Amino acid sequence: MSPLDPALLPTFLAVCDAGRISAAAKVVHLSQPAVTAQIRKLEETLGTPLFVRSARGVVPTPAGERLVTYARRVQRTLEEASASIREGEEPLGTLTLTASTTIAAHVLPPVLAKFRATYPSTPLRIEVGNTEEVLVAVKSGRIPLGLVEGHSRAAGVHLEPYVDDALVPVIGRAALFRVRRLRDLADVPILWREPGSGTRAILDRALRAAGIRKRPLPTDLELASTEAILGAVAAGLGVAFVSRWSIQAHLSAGSVQIVPGLDFLVRRTFLWAVPAGGLQGTEARFYAFARSHPPVVA
Repeated sequence: MSPLDPALLPTFLAVCDAGRISAAAKVVHLSQPAVTAQIRKLEETLGTPLFVRSARGVVPTPAGERLVTYARRVQRTLEEASASIREGEEPLGTLTLTASTTIAAHVLPPVLAKFRATYPSTPLRIEVGNTEEVLVAVKSGRIPLGLVEGHSRAAGVHLEPYVDDALVPVIGRAALFRVRRLRDLADVPILWREPGSGTRAILDRALRAAGIRKRPLPTDLELASTEAILGAVAAGLGVAFVSRWSIQAHLSAGSVQIVPGLDFLVRRTFLWAVPAGGLQGTEARFYAFARSHPPVVA
């Protein structure tokens, strides 16, 4: 058996993450035939198919799933090596980022704290907006690096997975209504983020896929931040689906609770928004550092 070529692993992971050869080709800046050839070479080296192909795209075989674990481990090891070597260097200048609200409030802070501990003299500038605003800022070149939720693709911007998340259904202890089954969501008030929010887009798709509702009800509320939504939940104004990263303090305080018995989680991934031309300077260094020091939800 020929030795496995580690240079093929980024393409393999891109196909796994994108679910389509064509989408993966754009991520790794190769033609579709070149991506197909690299996957075929991996399969020939390992002596087994790595993907099941259909009209809807590709999904990893059991062998492919096992290779994902090792490929990500190799990727993290290389990123850690790069970050470790760079840790003794002086940063190049101000770190400028933009992130959607949940990420800025709950995911970025521990990563920034570790980065600041390593590079104590680095100025930080973080701009917060909803997902659409972040993508516009990165695509236009106004801000060189972003983190978003809710999109699988965006024109002019490369989206790369960072950490996983799930939207969890929560209700206030003071609520005058109960949610016992999924279909109850059709009749109770739901608290929504504003249009342009990645959280709103994902929740809307998930509810439609479950056949729950087509549009917000007159009794629904629309609020422009997760904290405002959690405050409204605590007051009994409706049910909300919020990031598991954002609810830990509220659960501990007892102001909200996860809806008991409702088996409906909306899974998603927080994504890096990287400009088409790639990263340079301090942002490139932070990107490598953050990928090798991912945050962990409480």
